[in-house]
Amino acid sequence: MGMVEGKVALITGAGQAKGQGAAAARALAREGATVILTDKPGVDGASVAKDIGKDATFLYLDATSEQSWTDVVSTVQARFGRIDVLFNNAGMWLMKGLLETALDEYQSVILVNQTSVFLGMKAVAGIMKAQGRGSIINNCSTSGLIGRGQPFAYAASKWAIRGMTRAAAAELAPFNVRVNSICPGIIQSPMLGNPSEERLQAMAASLPGGRLGQPDETAAVVLFLASDASSYVSGADIPVDAARTA
Repeated sequence: MGMVEGKVALITGAGQAKGQGAAAARALAREGATVILTDKPGVDGASVAKDIGKDATFLYLDATSEQSWTDVVSTVQARFGRIDVLFNNAGMWLMKGLLETALDEYQSVILVNQTSVFLGMKAVAGIMKAQGRGSIINNCSTSGLIGRGQPFAYAASKWAIRGMTRAAAAELAPFNVRVNSICPGIIQSPMLGNPSEERLQAMAASLPGGRLGQPDETAAVVLFLASDASSYVSGADIPVDAARTA
């Protein structure tokens, strides 16, 4: 049997084939889970799900809308009868400092990166509590571990995710529902945009390990946290950064 055989996993921000959400979906499906990939309209998540195979389904989700969460979670429950894993992966990047960031920009980042995590946890927590088990994994960032050199709104949202993760972990622990966050470093994914080869090399050279991370490497940690191998791990922030924050 696979590490997550028989589990049902819901993943946000999973509509881009080279993204961390899609990589996590592939890893979970390989290990026996039924995966529900979600993303906003305008991405080709259906193709990603089709490539994964029969155990993958794609649903549109506005992760910033409570009603959208209600609709998607209701659909998943009706179709599969349970939700065992939630990977809150949806996010946006804004490379601006404090003095450069306008209020509407700040609010947009908080809405996508932080509010969506709150809505996702709230949408599934009651289901997992009733089941007597579940694993919620929030995609944070090394920007939630350090301050120097980090984009202001993005860092604010990621530091908040760490606090939300710990508060939820403590609240849900009596019901065997675990809540953890992963804190990826610089991962070669669509969130980087389209940097030149020279820029990629410069970023890699700035890291202790001398290379960028890959989505499959964050997916491996998501798989661990989704599985029963991490049954006594909750309230943790796990860096996936090859010693960037060491």
